[in-house]
Amino acid sequence: MPKHSTLPVALIQDVDRGSREANLTEIERRIKEAAASGARLVLLQELHNGPYFCQHECVDEFDRAEPIPGPSTERLSALARTYGVVLVGSLFERRAAGLYHNTAVVFERDGSLVGKYRKMHIPDDPGFLEKFYFTPGDLGFTPIDTSIGRLGVLVCWDQWYPEAARLMALAGAELLLYPTAIGWDPRDPLDEKQRQRQAWILSHRGHAVANGLPVLSCNRTGFEAAPGGEGGVQFWGSSMVLGPQGEVLAEAGIEAPELLLAEIDMWRSEQVRRIWPFLRDRRIDAYSDLLRRYRD
Repeated sequence: MPKHSTLPVALIQDVDRGSREANLTEIERRIKEAAASGARLVLLQELHNGPYFCQHECVDEFDRAEPIPGPSTERLSALARTYGVVLVGSLFERRAAGLYHNTAVVFERDGSLVGKYRKMHIPDDPGFLEKFYFTPGDLGFTPIDTSIGRLGVLVCWDQWYPEAARLMALAGAELLLYPTAIGWDPRDPLDEKQRQRQAWILSHRGHAVANGLPVLSCNRTGFEAAPGGEGGVQFWGSSMVLGPQGEVLAEAGIEAPELLLAEIDMWRSEQVRRIWPFLRDRRIDAYSDLLRRYRD
């Protein structure tokens, strides 16, 4: 990466607006605004076309899935081409009957689909019943080359796993990106809510520090009721852009849609890794037990 290389980026934090068309219309408005502000990379939140449907298990929700390439990739491709940005989206992929993935897609400035990443870690927690819908990814932790750099794209639950971020870094990723949908149960006490959100922020800062890389995480915001009216998720926003020492370059609020803009000094990773050469000092001869589930 050349010295004094600055990358303007934009993250589109939003609520579900009730329909695929309404969501994509708002995404287009925000991409246009981001491009007018000089952004060259735009990151969208996880499953941005609709609600976070994984709060329950219902076979009808599979109707939301679509092939890649498909209608949404055509729409996102046109947006990337029209506004001249590298665009990272997040879709419910129908690969075959009974085989579905949570998939991130990356478009070049000319609208070409240059890569995709299928979410590797799939949660099954209260309010996040994703194992019913998504097959774990099979594309590995492979960065995607673009005109603005090599992108290590991961998705939401992947953000808790240092191995995922590390493998992207070892494959030459220059940025780590996370489309995300995470929030708290509104019924939880305030101190528990704050612990969860702070743990999430710290996990991203840890990935930035340990790998000497900028990290971008784009989260949903707003309350989405669970189907049937029992409970729901309050997505906590807080989309962020971090530098390679975990420094906060930009952070969105908790409760409202926001276009988050930031500039990343791409040369800083080189500088930071020269003084903190963590990759040099890794004891790869001593890590074989990481391939075990647990050391009994």
